[in-house]
Order: sequence, then structure tokens, then C-alpha cells
Amino acid sequence: MISSLVTYVKSGVKEVEQAVEKAAQSDFHAIFGFSLDDAKQWLVRSGTNILFAILILVIGWWIAKWSGKAIRKILTKSKTDAGLITFLSSLVTIGLKVLVVVTAITQMGIQMTSFVAILGAAGLAIGMAFSGTLSNFAGGVMILMFKPFKVGDTILTQTQQGKVVEIQIFYTYLHTSDNKVIILPNGPVANGNIVNFTKEKKRRIDWVISIQHGDDYVKAHTVLERYLKEDKRVFKDPVPFVALGTITPDHIEITVRAWAKTDDFWPVYYALNKRVYEEFNQEGLNLHKPA
Repeated sequence: MISSLVTYVKSGVKEVEQAVEKAAQSDFHAIFGFSLDDAKQWLVRSGTNILFAILILVIGWWIAKWSGKAIRKILTKSKTDAGLITFLSSLVTIGLKVLVVVTAITQMGIQMTSFVAILGAAGLAIGMAFSGTLSNFAGGVMILMFKPFKVGDTILTQTQQGKVVEIQIFYTYLHTSDNKVIILPNGPVANGNIVNFTKEKKRRIDWVISIQHGDDYVKAHTVLERYLKEDKRVFKDPVPFVALGTITPDHIEITVRAWAKTDDFWPVYYALNKRVYEEFNQEGLNLHKPA
């Protein structure tokens, strides 16, 4: 008797719970337009998608960085041009990161057709905002294709002079002689004037030596030719050039030109200056001293 009563009470309680749950479901559906079960399933599905999207971002970001480094190592071992190495490694890294972001967005359930439509609608504004960036990218491609300079060259461009240390997708990096870093956008560099001081293997060095009126020009000519001949870094062909240049009321100028290896340009230039300053007086010649 008692057991039957207990069973009856339990069944009654269960019926009440089911009725309450059904009423709650009915009220929830009436208010929000979907049931609690639907909400639970949506939360589980969305949470799973978000979790997978985060995993895609974390793992994909790491793979993108690793791929960039791997390509850099492979190209370095194959002795590829240093500028092309930095350009390609940066391009691959950025491209993979964009792919990872798009994949993560798709995993979250956002339809890429809608996303593309939004990008298309905003394309004009984005194009205007990034016109400079796209120009820099095109400039980087042109620099690597036509090679007006390469990593290691010393150039003058956009009023800036320095040694090229890196050519990236959007920017070229220069180091100056006083160890400053100059970052130049590739667009203006590719479309502007570029002076490459180290592209050729040899360079001409120019001096103007001023002596006083009354000094023996012939002797000065002979002495300068001897200085150049004694410097083994000066090329014998083309033959060094020494000639009487400008004549002013208080001095005469001697034009001196010689050829040497590009790497020897400044050492040869300073060496002749030093000899002229230290030895001209011993030769009976006087450098011009402005009044």
C-alpha cells in the first residue's frame, strides 16, 4: 500500500515537472520564436565553431610564420638574391595569414558570399585608402624584376643615401654611413630617380687641386701623375687624367681624374688628398689659401 502510494507520488511529481518544462518551453518559444532545446543546440554548435576558429587562428598563424622562415632558409641555401628572399618570404607569410583569417571566419558560420559582397560594396573606399600601399607593392615587384639595385648596393634615391640592407614587399631599408636606418616606400623609389654607386665594378674619382699663381704648373702636373702611378689601386687603363682647369685672379685649379675599383673609391680619394697636403710643400708647391 505504502509502496504504491510512493510510486503514485513520484509519477505525479514527474508529470508536474514535465508540465512545468513544457510550459517553460512554450513561453520561451512564444517570446523568442524558438525553443530552449533549439537554443541549447545553437549554443553548443556556436561554441564548437568558435573553439575551432580559435584553434585555426592559433595553429594557422604559427604555420604562416614557420613557412616564411622555412622559405627564407631554403632560398638562402640556394643563393637566391637577398632582396627576392625577403620579398617572397614576406609575401608567403602575409598570404597564409590572410587565408587563415578567412578560414576562421568561415568556420564560425559566416557565409563568405556575404563577406565578399560586403568587401565588394566597400571596395572603392578600400582601394582609395590603400592606393599608396598597392603602389608600394607594385613598386617592390618592379624593383625585384628590373633590379635597379640589390641588397648590398649603395644608392641615392628620394634625397636619401645609404646601403640597401633589405627589400620587403612595401618598403626598402637603407643603412647610412652613421648607422641610421632609412625606410623608403617602394612606390616612389621604383618611379623616381635612383643613383646606384656600386652597381658597376669601377668608378672614376675626381679631384680639384688649387695652387697659387707663380707656382710651377708643369711640376705640379708631374708630381700628381707620379702620386697616381705609385698608388697600385689606381687603374693604368684608362690612363689617369691631369690638366690645367679653371684660372682665377688669385689661384689656378688642376683637374685630376683616375679610375679605381668601386670598393677603393674613397680610400684612393683620401690617399691622394693626404699626399698633396703633406708633400706639396716639399715639392716647392703651395696649396691655395683663400683670403
